[in-house]
Amino acid sequence: MPSSPAGASSPEPRPVADQTAEAGSDALPTALPDVAPQLRALRRRRGLTLEAAARRAGLSPAHLSRLETGRRQPSLPMLLALARIYGTTVSELLGELAPERDPVVRGAAAEPAEADGWTYYQAGGPSRAMQALRVRVPHSTQGDLVRVHPGEEWLYVLDGRVRLALGDSVHVLDPGDSAHFDSLTPHRIAAATRAGAEILFVHTLMQSAAAELCLGAGALRR
Repeated sequence: MPSSPAGASSPEPRPVADQTAEAGSDALPTALPDVAPQLRALRRRRGLTLEAAARRAGLSPAHLSRLETGRRQPSLPMLLALARIYGTTVSELLGELAPERDPVVRGAAAEPAEADGWTYYQAGGPSRAMQALRVRVPHSTQGDLVRVHPGEEWLYVLDGRVRLALGDSVHVLDPGDSAHFDSLTPHRIAAATRAGAEILFVHTLMQSAAAELCLGAGALRR
């Protein structure tokens, strides 16, 4: 390999993603929707500077700027990297809208699911940060099963009586009573009447393995 002329410095290597884009081997079809406005809007929504976003994506600021102004089309690996950084999906980057979710849940269409003898009916929309359920609680208790996880919980007694243990306190709730508590407090819920109880139950859906339904340990099954 020939040596560089005296006094000349070697050019600084470009980020890998830049090199891939320039080569064009992963370029998307020319019919790709104009993603430039989406890229810019999502970066700003995340509160990231051009330099910070480019660094995380393995791009140069100049190259990301060209993507945001529409002077270059992103490759698929770039879209995947940017989607991860901005906490979104490639579909959103491409401007594809998710189908509108029906805000109404019909009681006649709600199919029961069971876990550890508890019966659940969906009372809210799926994939929401807040999950609402109508729950039939059997008289049999869960023994010493206590739940602790991030989030909040709210319950309202429709029928029967419910025994709610929160930390060192035990509360007996009658129909019409409700409770709202931080679910990092150790808690246990059980029916206090032999006929069981029925409650409305709302909890925050945390993206964590620890955030399973605090009313039952088993996997839901039809």
